Amino acid sequence: MSVTMNKESAPSSTAPAPITNSKGSQPSQFTIWAGRIVLGVIILGLWEFLSGRAFNQFWLSKPSLIIERIGKMAMNGDLWFHVSVTLYESITGLIIGMVGGILIGILVAYSGVFDKWVYPYIMAIYSLPRVSLAPLFIVWFGIGMTSKTMMVVAMVIFVAFYNAYEGIKNIDKDLMDMMDTYKAGRWHKLRWVVLPSITVWILTSLRLNIGMALIGSVIAELVGANRGLGYYITHSSGLLDTTGIFTGLVLIMLIAIILEQFVIQVEKRLLKYR
Repeated sequence: MSVTMNKESAPSSTAPAPITNSKGSQPSQFTIWAGRIVLGVIILGLWEFLSGRAFNQFWLSKPSLIIERIGKMAMNGDLWFHVSVTLYESITGLIIGMVGGILIGILVAYSGVFDKWVYPYIMAIYSLPRVSLAPLFIVWFGIGMTSKTMMVVAMVIFVAFYNAYEGIKNIDKDLMDMMDTYKAGRWHKLRWVVLPSITVWILTSLRLNIGMALIGSVIAELVGANRGLGYYITHSSGLLDTTGIFTGLVLIMLIAIILEQFVIQVEKRLLKYR
Protein backbone atom coordinates (compact mmCIF):
# COMPACT_ATOMS: atom_id res chain seq x y z
CA MET A 1 0.00 0.00 0.00
CA SER A 2 1.45 3.29 -1.01
CA VAL A 3 0.86 6.48 0.85
CA THR A 4 0.58 9.64 -1.23
CA MET A 5 0.49 13.22 -0.06
CA ASN A 6 -0.97 16.28 -1.66
CA LYS A 7 1.73 18.57 -2.96
CA GLU A 8 0.02 21.57 -1.45
CA SER A 9 -0.10 20.01 2.04
CA ALA A 10 3.36 18.48 1.97
CA PRO A 11 5.99 20.40 3.92
CA SER A 12 8.82 21.80 1.82
CA SER A 13 12.19 20.22 2.58
CA THR A 14 14.09 23.29 1.47
CA ALA A 15 12.75 26.73 2.26
CA PRO A 16 13.64 29.43 -0.30
CA ALA A 17 16.48 31.63 0.83
CA PRO A 18 15.51 35.22 1.50
CA ILE A 19 16.55 37.67 -1.17
CA THR A 20 19.05 40.14 0.21
CA ASN A 21 20.87 43.02 -1.31
CA SER A 22 24.61 42.32 -1.44
CA LYS A 23 25.24 46.01 -0.91
CA GLY A 24 22.78 46.37 1.95
CA SER A 25 25.40 45.76 4.62
CA GLN A 26 27.75 48.37 3.21
CA PRO A 27 27.71 51.81 4.85
CA SER A 28 26.44 54.73 2.82
CA GLN A 29 28.71 57.46 1.53
CA PHE A 30 27.18 59.86 4.04
CA THR A 31 28.09 57.53 6.91
CA ILE A 32 31.63 57.12 5.61
CA TRP A 33 32.27 60.84 5.17
CA ALA A 34 30.54 61.73 8.44
CA GLY A 35 32.75 59.26 10.28
CA ARG A 36 35.85 60.62 8.62
CA ILE A 37 34.96 64.21 9.49
CA VAL A 38 34.10 63.38 13.09
CA LEU A 39 37.34 61.41 13.53
CA GLY A 40 39.36 64.27 12.03
CA VAL A 41 37.66 66.84 14.28
CA ILE A 42 38.39 64.70 17.36
CA ILE A 43 42.08 64.30 16.44
CA LEU A 44 42.54 68.00 15.66
CA GLY A 45 40.57 69.00 18.76
CA LEU A 46 42.78 66.86 21.01
CA TRP A 47 45.89 68.21 19.33
CA GLU A 48 44.70 71.79 19.81
CA PHE A 49 43.73 71.19 23.44
CA LEU A 50 46.84 69.28 24.50
CA SER A 51 49.31 71.60 22.76
CA GLY A 52 50.66 73.94 25.42
CA ARG A 53 49.15 71.83 28.19
CA ALA A 54 50.32 68.22 27.93
CA PHE A 55 53.39 69.12 25.84
CA ASN A 56 55.30 72.19 24.78
CA GLN A 57 53.66 74.02 21.88
CA PHE A 58 57.10 74.53 20.30
CA TRP A 59 57.46 70.83 19.50
CA LEU A 60 54.19 70.10 17.68
CA SER A 61 52.66 73.53 17.07
CA LYS A 62 48.83 73.76 16.96
CA PRO A 63 46.18 73.22 14.26
CA SER A 64 44.97 76.80 14.67
CA LEU A 65 48.48 78.14 14.02
CA ILE A 66 48.86 75.88 10.98
CA ILE A 67 45.54 77.08 9.53
CA GLU A 68 46.57 80.66 10.20
CA ARG A 69 49.90 80.07 8.43
CA ILE A 70 48.17 78.55 5.40
CA GLY A 71 45.91 81.60 5.26
CA LYS A 72 48.89 83.96 5.34
CA MET A 73 50.64 81.97 2.61
CA ALA A 74 47.52 82.14 0.46
CA MET A 75 47.31 85.90 0.92
CA ASN A 76 50.94 86.67 0.06
CA GLY A 77 51.18 84.15 -2.80
CA ASP A 78 53.61 81.73 -1.13
CA LEU A 79 51.03 78.93 -1.04
CA TRP A 80 50.64 78.52 -4.80
CA PHE A 81 54.31 79.42 -5.34
CA HIS A 82 55.42 76.31 -3.44
CA VAL A 83 52.44 73.98 -4.00
CA SER A 84 52.41 74.42 -7.78
CA VAL A 85 56.03 73.29 -8.11
CA THR A 86 55.62 70.17 -5.96
CA LEU A 87 52.33 69.36 -7.69
CA TYR A 88 53.86 69.73 -11.16
CA GLU A 89 56.87 67.57 -10.30
CA SER A 90 54.72 64.90 -8.67
CA ILE A 91 52.08 64.63 -11.41
CA THR A 92 54.58 64.78 -14.27
CA GLY A 93 56.81 62.14 -12.69
CA LEU A 94 53.76 60.05 -11.77
CA ILE A 95 52.51 59.99 -15.37
CA ILE A 96 55.93 59.19 -16.83
CA GLY A 97 56.65 56.53 -14.20
CA MET A 98 53.24 54.87 -14.53
CA VAL A 99 53.31 54.73 -18.32
CA GLY A 100 56.94 53.55 -18.39
CA GLY A 101 56.45 50.98 -15.65
CA ILE A 102 53.29 49.53 -17.20
CA LEU A 103 54.84 49.25 -20.66
CA ILE A 104 58.02 47.63 -19.31
CA GLY A 105 55.97 45.26 -17.15
CA ILE A 106 53.86 44.12 -20.13
CA LEU A 107 56.89 43.73 -22.41
CA VAL A 108 58.91 41.78 -19.85
CA ALA A 109 55.97 39.55 -18.97
CA TYR A 110 55.59 38.56 -22.65
CA SER A 111 59.30 38.39 -23.44
CA GLY A 112 59.68 34.67 -22.83
CA VAL A 113 63.15 33.65 -21.70
CA PHE A 114 64.26 37.30 -21.65
CA ASP A 115 62.02 37.66 -18.59
CA LYS A 116 64.26 35.22 -16.71
CA TRP A 117 67.39 37.07 -17.81
CA VAL A 118 66.38 40.62 -16.90
CA TYR A 119 64.29 40.02 -13.75
CA PRO A 120 67.27 39.69 -11.32
CA TYR A 121 68.72 42.97 -12.61
CA ILE A 122 65.41 44.77 -12.14
CA MET A 123 65.32 43.45 -8.57
CA ALA A 124 68.89 44.67 -8.04
CA ILE A 125 68.01 48.18 -9.23
CA TYR A 126 64.81 48.17 -7.18
CA SER A 127 66.80 47.38 -4.03
CA LEU A 128 68.75 50.64 -4.34
CA PRO A 129 67.67 53.29 -1.81
CA ARG A 130 66.09 55.96 -4.00
CA VAL A 131 67.01 58.66 -1.48
CA SER A 132 70.66 58.18 -2.41
CA LEU A 133 69.83 58.88 -6.05
CA ALA A 134 68.61 62.43 -5.38
CA PRO A 135 72.12 63.99 -5.31
CA LEU A 136 73.01 62.11 -8.51
CA PHE A 137 69.94 63.41 -10.29
CA ILE A 138 70.88 66.96 -9.30
CA VAL A 139 74.40 66.41 -10.70
CA TRP A 140 73.02 64.90 -13.91
CA PHE A 141 69.99 67.14 -14.54
CA GLY A 142 70.69 70.27 -12.51
CA ILE A 143 68.82 71.85 -9.63
CA GLY A 144 65.69 72.58 -11.69
CA MET A 145 62.45 70.63 -12.00
CA THR A 146 63.93 67.93 -14.24
CA SER A 147 65.96 66.35 -11.44
CA LYS A 148 62.91 66.36 -9.14
CA THR A 149 60.73 64.81 -11.84
CA MET A 150 63.30 62.07 -12.44
CA MET A 151 63.38 61.38 -8.71
CA VAL A 152 59.60 60.92 -8.77
CA VAL A 153 59.91 58.58 -11.77
CA ALA A 154 62.47 56.50 -9.87
CA MET A 155 60.06 56.19 -6.94
CA VAL A 156 57.02 55.35 -9.07
CA ILE A 157 58.19 53.18 -11.95
CA PHE A 158 58.94 50.00 -10.00
CA VAL A 159 55.54 49.85 -8.31
CA ALA A 160 53.86 50.28 -11.70
CA PHE A 161 56.16 47.67 -13.25
CA TYR A 162 55.53 44.97 -10.64
CA ASN A 163 51.76 45.47 -10.65
CA ALA A 164 51.57 45.27 -14.45
CA TYR A 165 53.94 42.30 -14.49
CA GLU A 166 52.02 40.36 -11.85
CA GLY A 167 48.73 41.30 -13.47
CA ILE A 168 49.88 39.72 -16.74
CA LYS A 169 51.15 36.60 -14.97
CA ASN A 170 47.81 36.15 -13.18
CA ILE A 171 45.59 36.35 -16.26
CA ASP A 172 43.25 33.38 -16.54
CA LYS A 173 44.83 30.97 -19.02
CA ASP A 174 41.39 29.74 -20.10
CA LEU A 175 40.61 33.20 -21.44
CA MET A 176 43.81 33.24 -23.48
CA ASP A 177 43.10 29.73 -24.76
CA MET A 178 39.64 30.82 -25.79
CA MET A 179 41.11 33.78 -27.70
CA ASP A 180 43.51 31.38 -29.42
CA THR A 181 40.57 29.17 -30.39
CA TYR A 182 38.96 32.13 -32.15
CA LYS A 183 42.33 32.93 -33.74
CA ALA A 184 42.44 36.37 -32.15
CA GLY A 185 45.47 38.50 -32.90
CA ARG A 186 47.77 40.11 -30.35
CA TRP A 187 45.94 43.43 -30.52
CA HIS A 188 42.57 41.79 -29.81
CA LYS A 189 44.05 39.82 -26.90
CA LEU A 190 45.56 43.00 -25.50
CA ARG A 191 42.32 44.95 -25.86
CA TRP A 192 39.77 42.38 -24.72
CA VAL A 193 41.69 40.26 -22.20
CA VAL A 194 45.00 41.75 -21.07
CA LEU A 195 44.05 45.37 -20.39
CA PRO A 196 40.73 44.56 -18.65
CA SER A 197 42.50 41.94 -16.53
CA ILE A 198 45.28 44.25 -15.33
CA THR A 199 43.11 47.35 -14.85
CA VAL A 200 42.65 46.59 -11.15
CA TRP A 201 46.40 46.09 -10.75
CA ILE A 202 47.16 49.35 -12.55
CA LEU A 203 44.67 51.38 -10.51
CA THR A 204 46.05 49.87 -7.29
CA SER A 205 49.58 50.85 -8.28
CA LEU A 206 48.34 54.34 -9.17
CA ARG A 207 46.82 54.83 -5.72
CA LEU A 208 50.01 53.58 -4.06
CA ASN A 209 52.16 55.77 -6.29
CA ILE A 210 50.40 59.01 -5.34
CA GLY A 211 52.18 58.94 -2.00
CA MET A 212 55.40 57.70 -3.58
CA ALA A 213 55.36 60.56 -6.08
CA LEU A 214 54.95 63.19 -3.38
CA ILE A 215 57.66 61.56 -1.27
CA GLY A 216 60.07 61.56 -4.23
CA SER A 217 59.35 65.19 -5.05
CA VAL A 218 59.79 66.37 -1.47
CA ILE A 219 62.98 64.33 -0.99
CA ALA A 220 64.50 65.89 -4.09
CA GLU A 221 63.47 69.36 -2.90
CA LEU A 222 64.99 68.68 0.52
CA VAL A 223 68.33 67.88 -1.13
CA GLY A 224 68.43 70.95 -3.33
CA ALA A 225 65.77 73.41 -4.45
CA ASN A 226 64.75 77.05 -4.21
CA ARG A 227 60.97 76.49 -4.17
CA GLY A 228 58.46 73.76 -3.43
CA LEU A 229 57.04 72.27 -0.26
CA GLY A 230 60.24 70.33 0.43
CA TYR A 231 62.19 73.57 0.24
CA TYR A 232 59.63 75.29 2.49
CA ILE A 233 60.00 72.53 5.09
CA THR A 234 63.82 72.77 4.95
CA HIS A 235 63.69 76.55 5.21
CA SER A 236 61.32 76.37 8.20
CA SER A 237 63.52 73.76 9.84
CA GLY A 238 66.53 76.05 9.56
CA LEU A 239 64.55 78.75 11.37
CA LEU A 240 63.31 76.28 14.05
CA ASP A 241 59.80 77.11 12.82
CA THR A 242 57.81 74.01 13.75
CA THR A 243 54.58 75.62 12.56
CA GLY A 244 56.12 76.05 9.12
CA ILE A 245 57.32 72.43 9.10
CA PHE A 246 53.88 71.09 10.01
CA THR A 247 52.27 73.45 7.51
CA GLY A 248 54.34 71.90 4.72
CA LEU A 249 53.49 68.40 5.92
CA VAL A 250 49.77 69.17 6.15
CA LEU A 251 49.76 70.61 2.62
CA ILE A 252 51.44 67.44 1.31
CA MET A 253 48.80 65.30 3.01
CA LEU A 254 45.98 67.44 1.59
CA ILE A 255 47.40 67.07 -1.93
CA ALA A 256 47.62 63.29 -1.46
CA ILE A 257 44.01 63.10 -0.25
CA ILE A 258 42.71 65.15 -3.19
CA LEU A 259 44.64 63.13 -5.77
CA GLU A 260 43.53 59.83 -4.23
CA GLN A 261 39.88 60.88 -4.29
CA PHE A 262 40.28 61.71 -7.98
CA VAL A 263 41.72 58.24 -8.63
CA ILE A 264 38.87 56.65 -6.64
CA GLN A 265 36.31 58.37 -8.87
CA VAL A 266 38.14 57.14 -11.97
CA GLU A 267 38.24 53.64 -10.49
CA LYS A 268 34.49 53.68 -9.87
CA ARG A 269 33.83 54.56 -13.50
CA LEU A 270 36.21 51.95 -14.91
CA LEU A 271 35.23 49.17 -12.52
CA LYS A 272 31.47 49.56 -12.35
CA TYR A 273 31.07 45.78 -12.21
CA ARG A 274 32.64 45.78 -8.74
